[in-house]
Amino acid sequence: MIRLTLLDPQKNTPLKNWDFQSESIIKIGRSPDNQVVLSDSLVSRYHLELHKIPKSQSGNIWRLVSQGTNGTFVNGVLMSQGIISDGFLIQLARGGPILKFQIQVPSAANAPQQCCSRAGDNPPGNLFCIYCGKPIKVERSIGKDGRYKVLRILGQGGMGTTYLAWDRERNKLQVGASPAAALVVLKEMNADMAQIRKAQELFEREARALKSLNHSGIPEFFDFFVEEDKKYLAMEMIHGQDLEKRISLQGPVLPKQAIEWMIQTCEVLEYIHSQDPPLIHRDIKPANLLVRRRDNQIIVLDFGAVKEIGTPLGTRIGAEGYSAPEQDRGQPLTQSDLYAVGATSIFLLTAQSPMHFYDNRGNGYRFYVESVPTITPQLREVIEKVTQPLPGDRYQTALELADALKDCL
Repeated sequence: MIRLTLLDPQKNTPLKNWDFQSESIIKIGRSPDNQVVLSDSLVSRYHLELHKIPKSQSGNIWRLVSQGTNGTFVNGVLMSQGIISDGFLIQLARGGPILKFQIQVPSAANAPQQCCSRAGDNPPGNLFCIYCGKPIKVERSIGKDGRYKVLRILGQGGMGTTYLAWDRERNKLQVGASPAAALVVLKEMNADMAQIRKAQELFEREARALKSLNHSGIPEFFDFFVEEDKKYLAMEMIHGQDLEKRISLQGPVLPKQAIEWMIQTCEVLEYIHSQDPPLIHRDIKPANLLVRRRDNQIIVLDFGAVKEIGTPLGTRIGAEGYSAPEQDRGQPLTQSDLYAVGATSIFLLTAQSPMHFYDNRGNGYRFYVESVPTITPQLREVIEKVTQPLPGDRYQTALELADALKDCL
């Protein structure tokens, strides 16, 4: 079943639902002959259509086709047509009405449940009941015999949804420990993404990589399973904030702090680069570097793009401003990860995209940071060397880069 829910623009609460059991096309617009009619001046008469793609294994892949004059935004991004997933937010025109798209509406048996009769007596914000010790509110249960209790959504994207969940089985094994010790991060791959070979490969690659690695700067792997055409990955819950959010909220950090974080990042990279065969992360950037709250240590996230040296060239992966030139050509090396450390340092010290400092002054494109007052000449030399266009002109190992950064402290 498909459900479209009109949301209150301020409170984000449901205003109205439309349910569709067997339709293959759902038409949305201002005209009364649409299946979903929205009387808003920003909405076109025939604003968009949702098409069910036939012959898909799961039978629930849907494509959005926008025909609206003022455009259609999916999760905040302008989209003329494309695949949409469970939980996506569809806005008809900037400032227009917002619809939540759901592929499978939870059944009554799997509806949110409260722990006990005294659930409402707990302090606001508590995850666990002070009376019975169980999660106060469980949104849904996932896994064999409902092992994982979903408490809330941590994030949503095109690949899937990340949940904060409570692992009932881990809790049983941790006798005497706080129930919070059994909290995990549960990544769910959308069923429609599972039909796309590359998306499936990246999701499974992250599970394999985490399972094979054991380092304090990498989330611990717990579980990988498939349920109802959806793939799930359970991993360690780490309390903290990624560097992109931290810098965006608090501004640039002092050089000492930036250097210490990048040295810690190098220590993780040295570990994965020393595997046999060596692993390349391929997506080092501020959003994938989390600062753990309890000790201010860097945790490297998102191993979906990790690649073994020597394997055939594949999809080009990397974020603009952080991806090395050879990686943009589909030829990543371990030195490509080091390049990204240099670019990340620029962001930490300036709170601006590294692309702001990327220029061609007659000798090819590279970073020029001499105008940044907090970057000393010695640190500038390190950043300029590790971000050289040619891999052979950079530091060759993460350990070598870490030593150079330590000399700048």
